[in-house]
Amino acid sequence: MAEQKEKPAKKEKAAKGEAKTHETVVRDKGITARLGERYKKDVVPMLMKRFQYKSVMQVPRLEKIAINVGVGQATQDPKILDVTVRELEQITGQKVAITKAKKAISNFKLREGLPIGARVTLRRGTMYEFLDRLISVALPRVRDFRGLPDKSFDGHGNYTLGVKEQIIFPEIDVDKVSRITGMDITFVTTANTDVEAYELLKELGMPFVKRQDVVQSAT
Repeated sequence: MAEQKEKPAKKEKAAKGEAKTHETVVRDKGITARLGERYKKDVVPMLMKRFQYKSVMQVPRLEKIAINVGVGQATQDPKILDVTVRELEQITGQKVAITKAKKAISNFKLREGLPIGARVTLRRGTMYEFLDRLISVALPRVRDFRGLPDKSFDGHGNYTLGVKEQIIFPEIDVDKVSRITGMDITFVTTANTDVEAYELLKELGMPFVKRQDVVQSAT
C-alpha cells in the first residue's frame, strides 16, 4: 500500500517538473540574459556618463511592458475575444487578463462589466525576452518599416507603441488567422523625463527615427 501511495506522488512531482513556466524555459535558454546583461554592462555606464548621474541607483531602467488589446466586436461575438486571448498568450507566453467595460454606453450596446479586451504585463526576464523578439524579429517584419515614431512619450518617461497587426510576431500562424488585430505596447520606465527614457530605450535597441526636439531640449 505504501508503494501505491508513493507512485502518484512521484508522478505529480514529475508533472510539476515538466510544466515549466515560459520564463523558466527562456532563462534556461539564456535568451533573457542578452538584453539584461547589455543593460548592466553597456547601458548603465552610457547613461551615467550622458546624464552625469552620481549614483547607479539614479540610472533609469525598464520596469515593465504592458500590452493591451481592445476588442470592441467582442460585445457581439464573444468568440473573437477568445481568439485574441489565445493569440496574445502565444505571443507573450504568459497568462492574459480580460479587461471589462467600466461603464455602460447604450449607443454602443455596452453594459458595465462586459468583456471588451485583453491585457498582460511582462516583468523581469520575460519582459527582456519579449523586447528582444520585438526588436530583432517582429518589427523587421512590418511592411516598409523605417523606424519607430518618437512622439508617443507621455511626459513621464513612458513610451507607447501601436502595433497594427499581430501577424508580425512569428508565434502567430498567418494561415490560421481569421481577423487582424492591433495592440498597444507600453514601455514603463523609471526615468523622470522623456529624454532619459528615450536614451534608455534607444540603447536597449529600440529603432527610433531621429528625435531632434528631444535632443535639442537635452543640450
